[in-house]
Amino acid sequence: MPVILFLIIHWYLSLFSQTFFLHRYGAHKMFTMTPFWEKFFFLFTWFTQGSSYLNPRAYAVMHRMHHAYSDTEMDPHSPHYFRDAFQMIWKTKDYYNALVTHKIEPEARFDKNYPVWPAMERMAESSISRYLFGAAYVAFYFFFATQWWMWLFLPIHFFIGPIQGAIVNWAGHKYGYTNFNDGDQSKNTLFIDFLLLGELFQNNHHHFAARSNFGAKWWEFDPVYPVIKVLNWIGVVKIVKSA
Repeated sequence: MPVILFLIIHWYLSLFSQTFFLHRYGAHKMFTMTPFWEKFFFLFTWFTQGSSYLNPRAYAVMHRMHHAYSDTEMDPHSPHYFRDAFQMIWKTKDYYNALVTHKIEPEARFDKNYPVWPAMERMAESSISRYLFGAAYVAFYFFFATQWWMWLFLPIHFFIGPIQGAIVNWAGHKYGYTNFNDGDQSKNTLFIDFLLLGELFQNNHHHFAARSNFGAKWWEFDPVYPVIKVLNWIGVVKIVKSA
């Protein structure tokens, strides 16, 4: 079924861009890469996130604040300070947009050492780019959706990046189990995180923030870590050793 296949492919490619490039590389520098490969994954992130492209600087700053102030009032998206998930998403969107437009200037310690490509970012964040991707999603459904209910999946494509981030931020700090007590509410939601490619090992990640493998126990499988190992082996990235 083309529509379902397209949804699955888009979900996981967008998710890989978010966890690999924006999160593990952009926010945490768990590995390094050459300028060529940085630009390659910049383009890959724009292409896979499409209409919901996320700015690396804004993502990195918010995520670093999230770690520094985890589940306190200064955490930009802790679920414990919002009435429901929709309120958290809306406030996160407002803060993200303020960072992109420089209406808010964060602490200097958060605002450095992230991938930057100004021309690419202006193009990817433009309304033209977002509308063209949105039109492409609609066109695909127009030609391949064979049942009316398939159109219900279309909004996911429009907002796929923020949807994935919201699931992680909400579920990863409310539901699941803990391996480590670090004074926040981070949880490991799944034993094998096939849904969010390791991002739902939030408790492990908050304890080992610089480690590229989000799994900690032998049964916890982070699907992106083997990919990073292969990319390290062939020279695309170089893993930074962490404690």
